[in-house]
Amino acid sequence: MTTVLIADDQPLQRFGSRMLLESQDDMTVVGEAANGSEAVRLAAELHPDVVLMDIRMPGLDGIEATRRITAAGDRTRILIVTTFDLDEYAYAGLRAGASGFLVKDAQPEELLAGIRAVATGDAVVAPSLTRRLLDAYVHHLPTGPSSEALSQDDPRLASLTDREREILTVIGKGWTNTEIATRLHLAESTVKTHVGRILAKTGSRDRIQAVILAYDTKLVQTS
Repeated sequence: MTTVLIADDQPLQRFGSRMLLESQDDMTVVGEAANGSEAVRLAAELHPDVVLMDIRMPGLDGIEATRRITAAGDRTRILIVTTFDLDEYAYAGLRAGASGFLVKDAQPEELLAGIRAVATGDAVVAPSLTRRLLDAYVHHLPTGPSSEALSQDDPRLASLTDREREILTVIGKGWTNTEIATRLHLAESTVKTHVGRILAKTGSRDRIQAVILAYDTKLVQTS
């Protein structure tokens, strides 16, 4: 059973989400929050598998709430639900530690699939979409040392093997596991093993956070 906390300042939106989720045999809503502060408090109390997080809420917004919940180190994963696709709010939510985002006009089946994906540690945003998102807002990324210096010095990359570093780079370029297997002449099961090790070694919560890491360390640079 996947437990879900709904965080949205619109009562009708919360009601609709609850009705949809509780119609599923494998999901249950454990709480509702009308703002970011309530979401942080309830996430700490209830330890839900997934938080459906609105961004624009009074007081503490969804981005800062996401940052605080993920920083607590709990197993709870965040699915951002935003009004606009590919806007700076969605970008900031991913940077804050969310496992993906959907737009509010998504089909019910998409929302349910997204919750299930996030709950199992997968990412909701397609790799190519993640790449476009990061490309669009790459000016938010820190500048400074050269890409070679960053990738060599960053402690999150220090324990990666050459093959794992190579795979992290192409993950950042938006390659799927199937594409990695085909282009690098590996079995897809081997790729999945490498990806799992990369996430564990770098402390990345999911594939999206690995993509962001690849950009942060300048393993991948926009064209």
